[in-house]
Amino acid sequence: MEKDNKELNNIESSNEEVKAPEVKRTFIKQEETDKPYWYAVYTYSGYENKVMDKLLMTMENSPELQDLILDVKVPMEETIEIKNNKRKHVQRKMFPGYVMVKMLLTDETWYRVRNTHGVTGFVGPGSRPIPLTDVEVRTIGLENVHVELEVEVGNNVEITSGPLEGFVGVVTEINQEKEKVKVMVSMFGRDTEVELDFVQVKRI
Repeated sequence: MEKDNKELNNIESSNEEVKAPEVKRTFIKQEETDKPYWYAVYTYSGYENKVMDKLLMTMENSPELQDLILDVKVPMEETIEIKNNKRKHVQRKMFPGYVMVKMLLTDETWYRVRNTHGVTGFVGPGSRPIPLTDVEVRTIGLENVHVELEVEVGNNVEITSGPLEGFVGVVTEINQEKEKVKVMVSMFGRDTEVELDFVQVKRI
């Protein structure tokens, strides 16, 4: 019984606060970027907002980092939850366990983000963070970045997101200014033209 109580106390104390060991400055030297990119950062489960708040505070209180770490976000999406036969719109995390950070990659920014309480690492091989692509940034909703679409009228494309995900169609019109594309898709035995964002299609 005494042993069980000790184990229970250990579990309770470990659940109170998860502490990430500080990463020493013996890491692979980062290749500095010439402009800021968005990076995905791993966090402990449930620590996403805490990590975001801590990084925003770091940005505010560290003038030397304000031009290097530019933004921090936890991507959210709206979903409908049904409880007691009532529909309720709720916000939920798109990627539990991740925080997105826009920054110029340097040894210092890597170190400061990596050693933020609750962070377990960057997405990327080894110690080298890999930036998100423009399509990923746009799709996630982090930023309305310009996206190049390498297709022409008449090309076959696959729809990659939305209600028609997985459908294949033919490009009928491209609007570069609005970054919209019209695609003729065959549904229920008839051709239907749909308008999509650039980030919703890929050439096949």
